[in-house]
Amino acid sequence: MSLVLVVRLTAQLNKADELVQVLRELAVESRQEPGCELYIPTQDPENAHSFLLYEQYVDKAALDAHATSEHFQRLAVGAFPSLLDGPRERTFYETL
Repeated sequence: MSLVLVVRLTAQLNKADELVQVLRELAVESRQEPGCELYIPTQDPENAHSFLLYEQYVDKAALDAHATSEHFQRLAVGAFPSLLDGPRERTFYETL
């Protein structure tokens, strides 16, 4: 069983392009983590400010390692606050 995290984000007005760049870099770095099975950022084609991340990890320890990684701290913790309109909405699942 894998741990799945779905994150919904909304970019501030005129910040969607910047958020896309941060998410692309975060995806590249996160996919290299040993416990990361999938890391897929998506953007709503009808609302360029709306994003959904699908993340899948081998277990909770892998997710915890992701959250403390240098790239997560630099990009998600460091860059997101100036780009997001409101808080991240996070939902956890387990694969069947």
